[in-house]
Amino acid sequence: MIDYIAGTLAEITPTYTVLDNHGIGYRLNISLATFDKIQSQRDAKLYVHEIIREDTHDLYGFATCEERELFQQMIAVSGVGANSARLILSSIPPGELESVIANGDEKRLKSVKGIGAKTAQRIIVDLRDKIKCTGDTLLVQSAAQSETFDEALAALVMLGFPKPASQKVLGKLFKEDSAIKVEAAIKKALTML
Repeated sequence: MIDYIAGTLAEITPTYTVLDNHGIGYRLNISLATFDKIQSQRDAKLYVHEIIREDTHDLYGFATCEERELFQQMIAVSGVGANSARLILSSIPPGELESVIANGDEKRLKSVKGIGAKTAQRIIVDLRDKIKCTGDTLLVQSAAQSETFDEALAALVMLGFPKPASQKVLGKLFKEDSAIKVEAAIKKALTML
């Protein structure tokens, strides 16, 4: 399993790049989000997702671990292939995409060419609980973190605070301290809401 490849950008287009690593050229499929981040660089480090089948060996490259994680989550959804996931990441920046999924914005997902209503609904249903909206970064939480986050969120909503605002504040708190306890998260969130 390849985790990342670092090297010189031998060739770059909006859909793929060739990364030269010690004389070996690796062709990696990329999204427009990755293209935007690396297009002006001479050297790059891309995080890799491999898809190996009987008839093909494809590499997908991502400028950040977060984008790769989001790609991997999307291709785990029934009916979403690698090219569809890459198209979604090319149409909606990763930071915005996590908000789209977390907030259930089916209309925004359907605006991506080739993504219909059923696929958009499936992505939201399958990933909504796995992805927490934290602003511009993606936070895919462990089961323990997710449980703590959900308890704190439920408490804030019961206290009358809006769910989106509560999610955003809790997201910041969990980003700063992933081991924060429920009580501490609620207390800090109350001072920020």
